Amino acid sequence: MPIGIFDSGVGGLTVVKAVRAAYPKADIVYLGDSARVPYGTKSPATVSNYSHACLNFLLSKNIDLAMIACNTATAFGLKSLQATSPVPVIGAIRPGAISAAITTRTGKVGVIGTNGTIRSGAYAEAIAQVDSTIQVYSTACPLFVPLAEEGWTDGEVPLLAAKRYLEPLLENEIDTLVLGCTHYPLLSQTILEASKQLGCELSLCDSATAMATAAGEFSPADGEGKLDLYVTDDSGIDAMVKRFLGEECKATLVDIHTTSKP
Repeated sequence: MPIGIFDSGVGGLTVVKAVRAAYPKADIVYLGDSARVPYGTKSPATVSNYSHACLNFLLSKNIDLAMIACNTATAFGLKSLQATSPVPVIGAIRPGAISAAITTRTGKVGVIGTNGTIRSGAYAEAIAQVDSTIQVYSTACPLFVPLAEEGWTDGEVPLLAAKRYLEPLLENEIDTLVLGCTHYPLLSQTILEASKQLGCELSLCDSATAMATAAGEFSPADGEGKLDLYVTDDSGIDAMVKRFLGEECKATLVDIHTTSKP
């Protein structure tokens, strides 16, 4: 039985890539709700309903583990999904929080993400549950998602954006930065360069790698290493899939309906 992974678009393919690297024989079903991206600007109730619809689709593919590769969906829908799902559900936030708590040396951690994720305060709450002594400083970086999807992951434009976003965080003397969006690993080198130019050496924690580690608790079964990729809108999707996954993979267009949570 495969692992099911969903995200609001293609950003969650960084999670797919990390899971495949850790468990190359695991079969994966991925759903990108690209017709309704971004989730980060939607209300909590809307994101929760979208998340239930995505999970229901994955359950129809007989998965035995669900992974929410969207930080916003995790913030607003994880508890409800875990309460109603017949299979275990892993969110994006707690694995990243654990990784940050282990990594930081000074006890000062920065978090960047979408407006929805940062507004929820979910990372600060999750990190506090791991270690209440850690100070958390957060900021939304809304430009990073379109930059990643356009392939503008290096050069002057993303570097200037990164410096603008990081400057107030670095004033708090953070030493660890959580990439609280699955798009952001594509910008990791630019983020590191920006922090260096601002006089700080940061350690980065990305939720994709942390989620792959968390999946190990459920002993992903051996399969054929097959990836089935589904999207709800296929406009320009092939180029983005290759950009995020690092290889070509044809996506199947599906129509899922918003399903109110039970």
